[in-house]
Order: sequence, then C-alpha cells, then structure tokens
Amino acid sequence: MKVARFHAPGDIRVEEAPMPEGDLIIRVRNCSTCGTDNKIYRHGHHHLRPPRVMGHEIAGEVAGTGERVQVIAAIPCGRCAECRRGRMTVCPRQESMGYHYDGGFAEYMAVPDKVPAVGGVNRIPGGVSFAEASLTEPLACVLNGQDLAGVGAGDDVVVMGAGPIGCLHVRLARARGAARVFLVDVNAERLAMAAGLVHPDAAVDAAVDADAVERVLKLTGGRGADVVITAAASGAAQEQAVRMAARSGRISLFGGLPKDDPIVRLDANLIHYRELTVVGANGSSPAHNTAALELIASGAVPVADLITHRLPLERVLDAIDLVARGAAIKVTLEEGSDA
Repeated sequence: MKVARFHAPGDIRVEEAPMPEGDLIIRVRNCSTCGTDNKIYRHGHHHLRPPRVMGHEIAGEVAGTGERVQVIAAIPCGRCAECRRGRMTVCPRQESMGYHYDGGFAEYMAVPDKVPAVGGVNRIPGGVSFAEASLTEPLACVLNGQDLAGVGAGDDVVVMGAGPIGCLHVRLARARGAARVFLVDVNAERLAMAAGLVHPDAAVDAAVDADAVERVLKLTGGRGADVVITAAASGAAQEQAVRMAARSGRISLFGGLPKDDPIVRLDANLIHYRELTVVGANGSSPAHNTAALELIASGAVPVADLITHRLPLERVLDAIDLVARGAAIKVTLEEGSDA
C-alpha cells in the first residue's frame, strides 16, 4: 500500500509500506490537511519521531466490515486527574494520530486500541460523505473553542483569520445564534474566497484597513464585539482582539503562536476595567468529535462547500503547498481523486 511518510523537515515521501497490523484497520477514504501539517513538513514536531505517516483528519471504513467511521486526532489517556474531571483536552498524557502513531496519509491505517477505549471512533451517519466526515476533527476543535468562550444567542462575534478554521467558526457561531459575525484577514484573496462561502455580516481586510479595531468598533456602533476569536497564528491579532472587545467581552486565543515568538503585549487595564475574559483553546475531546459529527449530519454546520480542493495521496506535497499559500479553504486527500 502507499503512504506519505515524514522523514525530516522538507522531506515527505510517498512510498510503499506493508499493510498495518492491529485489531482495528481502517481503509482511509479521506484525510484532510491543515496548517499543522504544513508546520510539521517545514519544521518537524517534538512529538513526532520519523519516519512517521502523517495525517490526523481521518474518515474511512473498517477493513472487512465496511463500516464508515471517523477517527479522533487527539487521544487523551482517560485515566489522569484531568481526564477524570472531564478535561480531556488538557490531558498531560495526550497523544495524537500522525504524531505518536501513524496517521491517515495512507491507503490503510491501524487505529491504536486506546482510541476506541476513550470513545474516539464514531460511526458516520448516512448522508454524510467521507470528505465531510474528515472535517469533524477541525470542527470539534472549533466547538471546544466556542464552548470555552461562551458564544451564544445575540452575540456580535469577530473571527480573525479566514482559513478553514475561521470559516468553521463563522458557521458555528451562526448555528449558536450569534446576532452578527465579522470576518477579518490580512490576505485579501483568501478573505474574498472565504466570505463568498460563509457570508459574514462584514469582511474586514486588515491589510487595507489601517486599524481593524476601529473598523470593528464602527460596525458595532462603538460598543465592540461580545466575542473575538483569533483563528490565526498572529500575536498582532491577539493584541487587537483585546482592544476590539466589548465590556464583559470574551477573547478566545484559539490560534497558537510560533514556539520561538509566543509573547504578546495585552492591555491589562482594558482586561481589568472592562471585565474581559481571555481564554485559550486546545484541540478537542472525543465528546467534541461526536457532537461535531452530529452538527455536520444535521446540516447545522455545512462543510462540503469548504472543501475547495480534492487531491490523491500522491499529491500530498501539492496539498500542503496550497495550505501554506492560503490558496485554498480546505484541501482533502481522497481515494480515487484525480483532481
């Protein structure tokens, strides 16, 4: 069978591999790509020991039975103090598909026993395609972020970052009853592509608008946004988020920053006097994945149109390049694709 293996930064090879062994073998039908795959390709990852098959947004069918399933990416231990308290997203023993274990950039993959043990294999409902199901994992992360930030009915929400995660944030905020959702990005081409799909109430080109904060304040009548979500790896966006939040607003630092530049300057007086809440968001739990798949199946959060490119496994480097350039919304590696 074919797999796409990471050997070193800048070195991913599509090569032959023996069939995997294990109690649960998945024939991968779709494995979508994300910005993390690009970061791994370029810089490696401290949890990834090469050679390793990458890919963590996985949907396929159980070999031998044909049962359609979606597989979680982040694997909590289920036993530690945090997991026992229901805080599986911050499990200190968490492992991940495509990092600690061979992932979904392959024709077949073995699912570690610890994944079903924590409820990490979901049946794909009828009417949901494998491609749509592969977006369960990123939507689950978005769901965790919005739960933590308390996005709800009547909120004005700003999403900073018009990539696939930003698009999912817009759609989920709508599904949760947000009054208005504004989308901000510095990449005009990607902003236009995303806005054409998810239709925010306003699209703010931060490369043209000298101060995105002032634009958001004007859009909200000077009040600011109830929730600001930084769906981009940008310290500048995090600093702006505090300044554009309304009184008692919530700021979600959803996008992590580069390891070599993680420090930002937040106006602590604004946080203090406006009673702002600043919250992080780290991945998703098995329960978030189950809920996200239900949101897709119900139509509450449509995802099919966010998949702008479908490529075969052999073109994994093209897929990562599209992600790196911001030339796509969502790119999926798909069995049988010849796009």
